[in-house]
Amino acid sequence: MLLPDAFPAPLTWLFLAALVLNLLVKRLLGARHARHVQAHRDRVPDAFAGHIGLFSHQRAADYTVARLRLNWLNTCADALLLLALTLGGGLAALDAWLAGWHWSPLPHQLALLGLALLIMAPIDLCFSWWRHFRLEARFGFNRMTQRLFVTDSIKGALLSVIIGAPLAAAFLAVMASGPHWWFYAWLLWSAFSLIIMLVFPAWIAPLFNRFSPMDDPVLGQRIHALAQRCGFALNGLFVMDGSRRSAHGNAYFTGIGKTRRIVFFDTLLNKLNHDEIEAVLAHELGHFKHGHIRQRLIQSLLLSLLMLGLLAWLAAQPGFYAAFNAMPAEPASHPAMALLLFFLVSPVFTFFLTPVRSWLSRRHEYQADAYAAAQSQPAFLIAALLKLYNDNAATLTPDPVHSAFYDSHPPAALRIAHLNRLEQST
Repeated sequence: MLLPDAFPAPLTWLFLAALVLNLLVKRLLGARHARHVQAHRDRVPDAFAGHIGLFSHQRAADYTVARLRLNWLNTCADALLLLALTLGGGLAALDAWLAGWHWSPLPHQLALLGLALLIMAPIDLCFSWWRHFRLEARFGFNRMTQRLFVTDSIKGALLSVIIGAPLAAAFLAVMASGPHWWFYAWLLWSAFSLIIMLVFPAWIAPLFNRFSPMDDPVLGQRIHALAQRCGFALNGLFVMDGSRRSAHGNAYFTGIGKTRRIVFFDTLLNKLNHDEIEAVLAHELGHFKHGHIRQRLIQSLLLSLLMLGLLAWLAAQPGFYAAFNAMPAEPASHPAMALLLFFLVSPVFTFFLTPVRSWLSRRHEYQADAYAAAQSQPAFLIAALLKLYNDNAATLTPDPVHSAFYDSHPPAALRIAHLNRLEQST
């Protein structure tokens, strides 16, 4: 039941205050980080002397500052678009235009969602292009061609339509099913998330990259032995052609159950020796052994339940739409408008949870490092990290406040010191 129009003005001012504070925090933290990195640009920290040269250290500092500048421009562009779509009346204008076509409710709502996403896409596409072909290329990381960028973009768009449109239609239908729709929508979203985790390794990821079985029998044997020692049921060991797009290296787990596999970027295998690769994998297995992946999944599902409950309450308030100048042209378009508003506006408020999420992630990283130290040797993981810091131009001197707020991994100096303490205690 729709309640009286009670809070458009207070909610509008609360949103504007949160958005301004959001931008101020990002700007101040970014400026602190840039100043701190530049202030330490001309001297390699003692803990890394002899492992990372001055040229690499300075390159990492310049790369960090360049990324900060681009990210700030992206943030400002996103904020301007957000204001244009909400308080500027953009969503309301789209909805009114679609109402003139006199479509039935579901096509109208799907078209509203699709048009809004289509309007937002160019900003992401432009900054993604600049990031690859200007910033990453400037520092020698980009390997992607213009053709591959276009192909990836088209594939991503088609995949979004093929998967996203049926999911959106089902979601909107559930939203119209009754007062407890939020719980059924949560069940739908949970099922979808689990299905994607199952099908992603075998069906989605190969659309963008080539995955080949590891052809190094010695390394493969060591990895299988490590996985067995750690109680990890390994279904596949693959090498991904990450070098087609970037010089950065990585490794990750993907899938659940029988689809679970380990994937190495070819760039990572080219940089590390067998001992170091085993140590990196032992770190990833530490996340599995400590249940971090399961914990994050449960946290994500619980948070989505909370957010959907909040969305259900807000969607029933006329003031929610009025506060953002987005009153639907027709009652039938309420669900789509509520979805759009909620997912556009909520990140402005959830941004302030970032330091909590970062702290939890860093805690998990320390635990995984300790597990790797027990399964391999701390010295091997330290050697691997030093190579990755050097090759990936990761700054060794982050601003402590910026790092505490944003970083999902501990700063390089603290992480290496932690591993050194573990090595001395063995």
